Amino acid sequence: MKKLFTLTICLLLLQIVHAKTSFSGVSSKQISHFAAFHGESTNADTTLVPVINQPLSFGSQGGIYKRRLDSIRKDIPLDYNEFVQSYIDLYMRNRDEMGMVAGLSKYYFPIYEKAFRDAGIPEEIKFLSIVESKLDPNAVSRVGATGPWQFMSTTGKLYGLNVDNYVDERRDPIQASYAAAAYLKDAYQEFGDWLLAIASYNCGKSNVEHAIEKAGGANDFWSIRQYLPNETRGYVPAFIAMNYVMNYFGKHNIVEQACNFSIRTDTVMVKKFVSLSNVSQALNCSLSELAILNPAYRRLIVNGTPATPRRLILPQTAKENYAALYNVLNGTGDAVAPIAMQPKAVYAQVQESESKPERRMPTHHKVKKGETLAVIADKYGVEVHDLKVWNNLESNRAPVGKTIKVTAGGVISANVSGNRRAEL
Repeated sequence: MKKLFTLTICLLLLQIVHAKTSFSGVSSKQISHFAAFHGESTNADTTLVPVINQPLSFGSQGGIYKRRLDSIRKDIPLDYNEFVQSYIDLYMRNRDEMGMVAGLSKYYFPIYEKAFRDAGIPEEIKFLSIVESKLDPNAVSRVGATGPWQFMSTTGKLYGLNVDNYVDERRDPIQASYAAAAYLKDAYQEFGDWLLAIASYNCGKSNVEHAIEKAGGANDFWSIRQYLPNETRGYVPAFIAMNYVMNYFGKHNIVEQACNFSIRTDTVMVKKFVSLSNVSQALNCSLSELAILNPAYRRLIVNGTPATPRRLILPQTAKENYAALYNVLNGTGDAVAPIAMQPKAVYAQVQESESKPERRMPTHHKVKKGETLAVIADKYGVEVHDLKVWNNLESNRAPVGKTIKVTAGGVISANVSGNRRAEL
């Protein structure tokens, strides 16, 4: 009996060690992310180890997951392994949350698909927005990444997203989707692999480049995974898992929930300052619904002008409201005063995206006392590694008083890459 007991204990310990080593890539960022998904509070210093009663089987149950992922694969490889399975399990634990996301996807995914189709990138990348923000255009991370695609302010501006006192286009699902598509397309052109492009969206291109170097030039995610930051090691498996969940949630008794706003919308271009409150009165709809549909307007004011008309998304309305709406949008009423009011965390949609003009940015920077390469890189939305290459610098120290290059060329358009690090 003692021998049998000892053997049993040893087997249990082996299973525990397997679980801890297999899922060590789940970082504090994923802890916070999944805590948000499940409504839990967590400590950023803790380690998340999924509970596993036995080593993952790639036979019966594992084989089903693999076959399902293979069946939905399009342009991006959806590999199945224990890391992906751990994220599938974590996402499946909150059925209500996933049901809500499934309902919202009916509204947001057509927007993403059009942006990705126009940019020529795989439409399945749309699932990455759920990993980033749960399709919440008002999501803000603890480091300031904002919107459904979690852009930092500097990188967002480099990709043509306007951020000022009235508008934050990082929250605009259309504008942000085109910017995300541009970033990912640029990353794919550099790495030649979609999973590496997705990894760079989380940790920046330089971290992926360094991981490739450490892996001896290997050019696929699973070969360089161990050399990436902890949060990125789980980021790609989470993306693959979300592909599975959003295609097969019905197989796991998750019920799609209806959106809490109108999916049928109309779009108008506004050439004056218009209060959303006045629009809501004209349409006899709630102000909160207009805020849901137009999350980019920070003061609940559409700041259109004849030179720069602004898009306004409206729930479809009865014809008898047209006259009142026309008066609000085109009348000569009192000028709209700024409102110190921020919209609540709600969800939004917009329809089309105009082409972004090229933005001419500074190409050189004179280093001031106290500045570092990291500070300069952040200012211009580039990476320290790039600054070193462009200026033949050996160290990370900025040469005080010298003028250095801050771009590879003279023009930065909406397709120029920036250093983006998004955390949830």
